[in-house]
Amino acid sequence: MITCYLRYVLDASKLKEFEIYGKMWIPLVEKFGGKHHGYFLPDEGANNIALALFSFPSLAEYEAYRTRSKTDAECSAAFRYAEETRCIISYERSFFRPVFS
Repeated sequence: MITCYLRYVLDASKLKEFEIYGKMWIPLVEKFGGKHHGYFLPDEGANNIALALFSFPSLAEYEAYRTRSKTDAECSAAFRYAEETRCIISYERSFFRPVFS
């Protein structure tokens, strides 16, 4: 299993727009075989940082999701929404593997 960690820098005046964006992506990740662990919006501390975590069975399956998302109409609508609202300033993506007992 591979877990994608996304750290977003947001426009702090557009948190509601980012929340809508996040709610758009949760079912889309799951539509393509992933497990979404949620978006995490700022509460205390920095008011412009948000996180998202989702997992795929393998990096190859994540890569397939990324490829398919580029031609999917619902994914295109989510990408377009983020561009139109300009709620995301930047983001970084990292991958992790879990360790269980």
